[in-house]
Amino acid sequence: MIRLRPLLLAAGLMTSAGPVSLAVAAEPPAPSATAAAANPDSARAEALLDKAEAFYRDNGQRAHAAFSRSGEFRDGPLYVYVLDLAGNFLASGGSSVTLIGRNVRDMPDAKGKPFFREILDGAKTRRTGVVEYHWLNTGPGQIERKTASYRVVNDNILVVGYYTSRSTAEQARSLLWAAVHEFKQHGERALPRFNDLNGSFVRDDLYVFVLDMETQVIRAHGGMPRMINRPVGELIDANGKPFIRDLIKAARASDEGRLEYAWRNPLTQKMERKQTWFVRIGQQVIAVGAYAGPLN
Repeated sequence: MIRLRPLLLAAGLMTSAGPVSLAVAAEPPAPSATAAAANPDSARAEALLDKAEAFYRDNGQRAHAAFSRSGEFRDGPLYVYVLDLAGNFLASGGSSVTLIGRNVRDMPDAKGKPFFREILDGAKTRRTGVVEYHWLNTGPGQIERKTASYRVVNDNILVVGYYTSRSTAEQARSLLWAAVHEFKQHGERALPRFNDLNGSFVRDDLYVFVLDMETQVIRAHGGMPRMINRPVGELIDANGKPFIRDLIKAARASDEGRLEYAWRNPLTQKMERKQTWFVRIGQQVIAVGAYAGPLN
């Protein structure tokens, strides 16, 4: 019997945590409920923007000072900041207070994306919008995905950002079907694209992996490149569950499905429950999983 236990130990994928049940189901949870649970700060951000907009309409530019003080326009890690339509940073109740007085139109995020410019360009045609970017989360001290929700009020743009590092089940399924389409269109040529860490098939804690059911070899893996071309039939999860064998069994029984197991989240570096959706194409299984929270 081939064991990948040394590989798992080296990668930190073995743990003494309690057991996690492995289940196969025909239908995943409702996407809307999963997305709402995964992003609880979204509603809080909109409520804070409601409050800031009402205050701004009553007080005009005098509101800038109030937004820049810690207090009523903060909600935990959420705070309001203000830009004018030219990209000048006017107010902030958070760590971006150091940007006040600067023009940030061309300032990039942690991955080089000019997200302020995207907000400014969006504000030309839409009163409201959202922009995703990457920013330092000072709590855990790591770069995470963040969503900026903005509103144009008079000649200013009010913004509240919230971290969204955990991808949703809906996003995982969307990436899976994009990968399925890519594989159906390009066959084997799609595999290098799935493995490209800087490509469109690796999105924060989401990635594609492809398993050959006959050889039990990983053909593509956007989250752990060292597993590519390895036989993984005896691979077990962090709690000793033979999830690869279960995946193959489920794929032989149905062209589509879902299973749950324990795996390390590449963003948090913690063991978490993972829900993985798969589609079988011939003898290849294409899969994408979303992390569902810490082990119990």
